[in-house]
Amino acid sequence: MLEASHNSELPVIPGKRYFTIGEVSELCAVKPHVLRYWEQEFPQLSPVKRRGNRRYYQHQDVILIRQIRALLYEEGYTIGGARLQMESGSSEKVQTVQMQQVIPQMIAELEGVLELLEVEA
Repeated sequence: MLEASHNSELPVIPGKRYFTIGEVSELCAVKPHVLRYWEQEFPQLSPVKRRGNRRYYQHQDVILIRQIRALLYEEGYTIGGARLQMESGSSEKVQTVQMQQVIPQMIAELEGVLELLEVEA
């Protein structure tokens, strides 16, 4: 797996309801043990746990992980600094990261709809 250095290079998040830790690891270019560690450090990140303590992440969890990743790896924040940025929620950087992640996802979904419409026409 190639290590993507910027969130803009990460793959588009599929339109699934739940993701395994392995899938999230690939979508966010972060190892599973790092995701488990981040769960302890960022209270906002709490995936659903099912049988055998298996984690299932939702779409908003994947976006949150990408935000955390951007703050730590691209912006150079420490864990504590990133936690403060995430808790403030009104940070311009966090909002910018959210938009950078949501826009490509929306474009991909709209292109899919356009393809369906072209096939029907």
